[in-house]
Amino acid sequence: MPSNLFTIGIEEEFMIVDPDSRELVSHMHQVIEGGKMILQEQVKAEMHQAVVEVGTQVCRDVKEARQEVKKLRSIICDIARKQGCLIGASGTHPFSRWQDALITDHPRYREIVNEMQDAARSNLIFGLHVHIGIDSRETAVQILNAVRYLLPHIFALSTNSPFWLGRNTGFKSYRTKVFDKFPRTGIPERFNSASEFDEFVALLIKTGCIDNGKKIWWDMRIHPVYPTVEFRICDVPMRIDETIALAAIMQAVVAKQYKLMQQNLSFRYYKRALINENKWRAARYGIEGKLIDFGKQAEVPFADLLEELIAFVDDVVDELNCREEVAYLREIVRMGTGADRQLRIYHQCGDLKKVVDYIVEETVAGL
Repeated sequence: MPSNLFTIGIEEEFMIVDPDSRELVSHMHQVIEGGKMILQEQVKAEMHQAVVEVGTQVCRDVKEARQEVKKLRSIICDIARKQGCLIGASGTHPFSRWQDALITDHPRYREIVNEMQDAARSNLIFGLHVHIGIDSRETAVQILNAVRYLLPHIFALSTNSPFWLGRNTGFKSYRTKVFDKFPRTGIPERFNSASEFDEFVALLIKTGCIDNGKKIWWDMRIHPVYPTVEFRICDVPMRIDETIALAAIMQAVVAKQYKLMQQNLSFRYYKRALINENKWRAARYGIEGKLIDFGKQAEVPFADLLEELIAFVDDVVDELNCREEVAYLREIVRMGTGADRQLRIYHQCGDLKKVVDYIVEETVAGL
C-alpha cells in the first residue's frame, strides 16, 4: 500500500476572543508570531485578524492525528492566554460584527476583498478542513464523485454555528450560508476523469475566473498541491473528540470507496441538485431533522442514517484503527452537536456572552 494512502491532515480555524467583552479581537499577529516560534508553518494567518488556523503534520492514522490536534490546541490556547486572549471553536461568533473586524494586510487577501467586496469582508467564519491521502488523481476524482453523496451526513454532525450578529438564525450551521456568497463553493460537480477536471480548471484560469486551483472552494475538492482529497464542508467543532470523529469517518468513507473500486464495484452517483437538498436540511436542522435517502426515495431520521453510515464502513475501520473514533459519532447524536449545545445554553440563560464562555470551555476540554 502506498505510504500516503489514507493519511490524515487536519486544519482547524479558531476565533480569538477578548476575555472581558467576549467579542472577537484582531490579535492574530501576536498569536501568529508566538505560534511561529514553536509551530513554524503549522500556524498561519487567515483573511480576518480575529482568526487563527493551525494544521497538523501528515498523520498515519487518527490516533496520531488526535495527539497532533491536542498539541496544537494546547499551544495556541497557551499563546493566546499570554496575549490576554482566549481561543474558541465555533463556526461563527455568536454576536461579534464582521463590520468591526480587521482584514489581514496581505496581497492575497487584498485581492480577494477587492474582487468580492462585502462577500469577503463578511466571511468571518471558522471551518474544519480534513485532507485524506490518495495515491492518484484519477482515483481521487472517482472517490470525489461517490463520496459527495455522504457530505451532508458528515456535515450535519459538525453543525456548530446557530448564531450570527447576535441573532438566533434558526439554522444549525449559519456558517455555510455565509460562505455560500463566495463563488465556486458548495457540492462539487461530477467529473468523468482527472483530465476532464483539469480542463475545467484550465478554462477558469484561461478566462480570468481564477489564477490557481486554490480558489475552488468546494465542500470537497481534489487539492491543487497535495496528493489528497480535502473535506471542507464542516464547521469547526468545539471538542477535540468531535474533530477526530469527523476526521475518522471522512477517512473511512474514502477508504471504503477505494476498496469498492479495487473490487470493480461502484457506488451509485447522484445529481448535485439532489445532494444539495440534503445539504440544506443539514444546515437548517443538523442531526435533529431528516435527510432524504434518494435510493429509497424517502425521508429518514438522521440517527437511522448514521447507523447505516457506520455499518457501511464497518469492514475498513479496523484496518484504519479508527473503530472507537467512528463510534463516537453516536455520542455526538446523544449529546447534540455544537449548535444544539450552544442553543441549550442560550435557552437556559438568554445571554450570548455565556454561550461564548461555553464555547471557550469546550475548546480546551481534554487538554
